[in-house]
Amino acid sequence: MSKIKYFFQQSWLLIATSFVFGLLLAATDAALAPKIEFNERQKLTTLMSSLLAEAAEFRIVISQARITTGKGQTAATDVYAGVDAQGRTLGYVFIGSGAGFQDKIKLVIALDAGGEKFLGYRVLASNETPNFGSRITEDEFRGQFANAPAETLELVKTGDAEETDSRIIAISGATVSSQAVVNIFNAYTRGIKEQLHSEGLISNGR
Repeated sequence: MSKIKYFFQQSWLLIATSFVFGLLLAATDAALAPKIEFNERQKLTTLMSSLLAEAAEFRIVISQARITTGKGQTAATDVYAGVDAQGRTLGYVFIGSGAGFQDKIKLVIALDAGGEKFLGYRVLASNETPNFGSRITEDEFRGQFANAPAETLELVKTGDAEETDSRIIAISGATVSSQAVVNIFNAYTRGIKEQLHSEGLISNGR
């Protein structure tokens, strides 16, 4: 008896079981995908509204904006304009993502209507360590980004958290997660501003 024939005789049940479970997993993913996408869309709308509370609606102004995130990597994200009841643009919102300490972090980031300062961010998805990296969701850390200049940010270990500037003070014991948030801002901001500028939506794309 050949070795290949012997192998299949001994392992056919395992192979068949693996195949069936693979099919079940694929079917489950396909069935749940629309619901997951719907839930994320609902959460995105809620988070955008928390950043631009006076916005009556959010419109996509740049679909799948291509961003160079560094090291030859690119990403695509929709850019939304938050507009009030009179149709005036209050700011722009987009999703930025990057590697955290545990897993990928997804942020919803808002710029003012002129693209000159950040209006803040909210966490769309994160699996950072509870009580450490998970604190990127807390106001004490997030508040440093509100009204900060929309330019390259720098993570520092000490400083005045009440001062509004480009220096972001790291969360104690969670430097990696803190740096991940700053990296996402830096990776996306320039590209988003350049494209908003090229579309005539802001006057300065730098």
